[in-house]
Amino acid sequence: MNSDIIIIGAGPGGYETAVYAAKRGLSVTIIESEKPGGTCLNEGCIPTKSFCRNAALMEDLKHAEQFGINDLSYTFDFKKVVERKNEVVRTLVQGVKFLMKNKLITYVQGKASFKNENTVLVNGEEYTAKNIIIATGSVTKYLPIEGKSLSGVITSKEILDIDHIPERLCIIGAGVIGLEFASIFNAFGSKVTVLEYMKEILPSFDTDLTKRLKQSFVKKGIEITNQAAVQKINKSETDGELVVSYEFKGETKECIADTVLMAVGRAANVDSLNLSDINIAFSPKGIEVNESMQTNRPHIYAVGDVNGKCLLAHAATFQGMIAIHHILGEKDNIRLDVMPSAVFTFPEVATVGLTEEQCKEKGIAYKAKKSFFRANGKAISMNEPDGFCKILSDENGKILGCHLFGAHAADLIHEISSLINKGTTVQEFKDMIHAHPTLSEVIQECGKEF
Repeated sequence: MNSDIIIIGAGPGGYETAVYAAKRGLSVTIIESEKPGGTCLNEGCIPTKSFCRNAALMEDLKHAEQFGINDLSYTFDFKKVVERKNEVVRTLVQGVKFLMKNKLITYVQGKASFKNENTVLVNGEEYTAKNIIIATGSVTKYLPIEGKSLSGVITSKEILDIDHIPERLCIIGAGVIGLEFASIFNAFGSKVTVLEYMKEILPSFDTDLTKRLKQSFVKKGIEITNQAAVQKINKSETDGELVVSYEFKGETKECIADTVLMAVGRAANVDSLNLSDINIAFSPKGIEVNESMQTNRPHIYAVGDVNGKCLLAHAATFQGMIAIHHILGEKDNIRLDVMPSAVFTFPEVATVGLTEEQCKEKGIAYKAKKSFFRANGKAISMNEPDGFCKILSDENGKILGCHLFGAHAADLIHEISSLINKGTTVQEFKDMIHAHPTLSEVIQECGKEF
């Protein structure tokens, strides 16, 4: 079968690219070895956010008396939490399948391999195309330590299908995945301990922001140990407890848990295809691509987690658009350097653009100003006073970055993302009217500080 484009992988970088290409009149063959929707929909962003919603309700119930709801009594059925999560995923998977019914899209279920630079084999059938887009995503990383395969040591995939709430949960890794599950299972009632090798949690984020988030976690009873080098995991023969041994400041310490979550990140899924057979350049970090998402074989592109540039679903989507534009000989204004990201903890964390640390590294002169949720009427009325906004501008007032910690930060960050894309200055931003009372006024108030 011949088509204009073959796409290998039906995650966000695959199915959204297929739909976009079809809208532009291109015929597409999209191949998926597992479920449509990829990691994000089936075992990542979406099911995790479903858990987050349950956890948010639990957090609200803890403060019910402040809203005049007294003598509250309830039970928590975790089985229904998992059932609701599964239904959310099923609904969205069906939505992706519906999108694939486009007359210009041929959806093929099966494992792909390259026969040559223009031909892919699936289930014994040959599919050819002038251009091929690899969008095979990423796989879970594991620490190469003793005990990583013990019963009770799980990844972010398995914890989404867990059938009980662990009494004691030890999370190895304080990145996005680790902290979201720490926040979720703390709300569900687990005693949560987080062990992180780096000096700070969320190492690539603004340090003011991560310090405030860590303080918030500690107040909720979550233990976080930074600079903890996990050495091994043992299981007690007497009671089945998991013992996580780690080195901290030259001493060996232990964390006792019922369940251990390995949350040390994800790696580009470069081993699922026979890339070497067609001489595609890649490393464990990902497939090498240029600014147009082309590999060293110009008609073969790689988008999303598999190229290792940015392991975010929306990054995959826009990289796919860039690839389609290049195939069509078009230019666009997509700025991959302006990439908003969010962490769905309680409160939320969101960031876009440069941090202070990055400005210093690059030798960029900057100003940084803050505003606080505790001074915002909407935040106070919501009983969400914890949080701040930090905006960075260059010496000419152009906005360089924004870092948010607080209620609905994941939604609020996009205002500044849009402004950075348009090269807006803080002076121009100050003149833009915001509705009152809204959380977005926190951002405007920060702009007024310049």
